[in-house]
Amino acid sequence: MGRTEQQASEEFADQRLSRGARSRRAVTGRAVDIASLDGLDGLSFGRLAEDLGISKAGIQTLFRTKEKLQLATAEAAGEAFLDAIVRPAADSPAGAARLRALIERWIDYAERPLFAGGCFWGANLPIFDSRPGPVRDLLLHQQRTWIARLAAQFRHAVADGEIADTDPEAAAFQVNAVLYAVNLALRLEDTESPALARRTIDGLLRPAP
Repeated sequence: MGRTEQQASEEFADQRLSRGARSRRAVTGRAVDIASLDGLDGLSFGRLAEDLGISKAGIQTLFRTKEKLQLATAEAAGEAFLDAIVRPAADSPAGAARLRALIERWIDYAERPLFAGGCFWGANLPIFDSRPGPVRDLLLHQQRTWIARLAAQFRHAVADGEIADTDPEAAAFQVNAVLYAVNLALRLEDTESPALARRTIDGLLRPAP
């Protein structure tokens, strides 16, 4: 039995959606690298079209506005970060082991950059921190989620007696600050900074007496 007109139409629509999804991934993949180097303000439909060899109109059709492109780029960076750091660390037991896994993977993310310009949030939070709007809101949510994830593991480690009693939120804040300092130092070619960061963080993970 041959395909009906409706089946053919549905298959065409599915193929079109699939092509659109592939195009979005290609565009946001390149956009993340640009934004890690030049910030989300450095994105433009024309620049992406030239870099990827596709039409500017095609990219505009996918994203409509620069703000929507920026949001899609930040979301893509967040997913890549989860895949590279958070999801693999989840294989380690909750508490001190998972904390160390998260921290080591973050340092590796900075030493062997996942994105062309190093940490995506290190490049963009200083730009959008005082610019209210959806892009700032998303970046802030991603940042707070990461710190909360660290704090949760500090809480586990303290409760299980793995590390000395500490304020989980304050400790997570300090770890995050150290990691961002590592990213900046590495961008300035300070190759000793990861070792210094590890020594600093070891002080926050000292064993319980």
